[in-house]
Amino acid sequence: MNATEKTVMTADEFAAAAESGIARIVIAGHLSNAPSVRLSPNQSLRGVDGSASISFQVGADGLQPSTNNSVSSLRLYASPERRAIFNSTDAPSMGRLELRGVTCTGRVQIIARDKVRGGHVDVDGLDIVMADARAEAERPQGYGVHVLVGAFTLWNLQPEDDCAISADIIGVSAGRDGAPIRGSGIFISGAGNGGGRLLVRRLETGGVYSDGGIPPGSPDYISGGVFVVHGAYVDKVHNHGPVTTYGANDMVLDNWGMVDCWIADDKITSHGPSGIGFVNFGTINILHTHAPIETFGQGARGFNVYSGTVNVAEFERLVTHADGAVGIQISQPVGQIRVRRGIETFGGRGKSLVKGVMMELSATALSVKPGGSVREIDIAGGVTARGPGIDPLEIHGAVDALRITGRLVAEGGGFQRI
Repeated sequence: MNATEKTVMTADEFAAAAESGIARIVIAGHLSNAPSVRLSPNQSLRGVDGSASISFQVGADGLQPSTNNSVSSLRLYASPERRAIFNSTDAPSMGRLELRGVTCTGRVQIIARDKVRGGHVDVDGLDIVMADARAEAERPQGYGVHVLVGAFTLWNLQPEDDCAISADIIGVSAGRDGAPIRGSGIFISGAGNGGGRLLVRRLETGGVYSDGGIPPGSPDYISGGVFVVHGAYVDKVHNHGPVTTYGANDMVLDNWGMVDCWIADDKITSHGPSGIGFVNFGTINILHTHAPIETFGQGARGFNVYSGTVNVAEFERLVTHADGAVGIQISQPVGQIRVRRGIETFGGRGKSLVKGVMMELSATALSVKPGGSVREIDIAGGVTARGPGIDPLEIHGAVDALRITGRLVAEGGGFQRI
């Protein structure tokens, strides 16, 4: 061991090493009952092997990076509602914050506010097994709703337009199937439609499972499995694993920002009422989903564009199972929509959350509302509405080109009676 590195085996040794400013701290074994520890500027923390871990005191936050810190090959255990990692905001820049090969319970929160006006966040392998963000009172607002923050939260809250934080985030996962994160899963945001920006090269996720715990029928709160909020500019979002939400008003994938390319390789599933598979209020250039979008709750639509636009959207298949659960709903001008294996709905009429208001909708398979328009719609595999009196197709806006191969079915009556 040289003078710039120290291996520690107790919580007291860890706290003392962090305070001393030694350049590299190595964790050996399991450190229990550790207090919240602030990392000194330019300090790195890593585990000696895959079993190295730190348990923090009950009710305490965990690691607090300051400037130019890295954390790697380590397991961190904080109470689910506390923060396993949270950055300091008392320096002009967070410098380069690196998280690599980290598994934790408790939230990971990285925020630009107070003195922090710059920095870069680099994540390569972050697995948040359990976390609860529901008690976090600060939430962005827009389109008639407040958004619950996430198990992973990266947020630039500075009000000035010239303040930008950059990030490259890959290999981030949250929750487990049947044991979801409480609150949103992955949440990234700038300050709003004006103010500080968040510039993200990549946001790549593994499995994400979340439940916001919002009471059914609440009109003014939502959460999301993976949520790109306003003021975030992302070159590429790539969901490699499944994304599943369980509760009311839990969007599975939601965009309020600017995304050049969004790809989902695995299934997108919503179980709760008004939990939309993919909802867009921002701008997406290219959207590709390579597995089905399926929803089960009342008013849980498959895909909708209520604001902003999408240039090209390609879907594998969309299926909804409940009243008021539209397959695809378009309320703004968009470009091309393609579906490879059809759209199918099973419900009738029912309530759904629309821009902070509960409204009654029909479970129409494909709906273009007044003010909505589409340059080209190409659906293979048919369009089917199985609910009583429900039309499979509703066109009140402009569609330049429409092609449907396969059956156009209103099994419960609908326009087949005309």
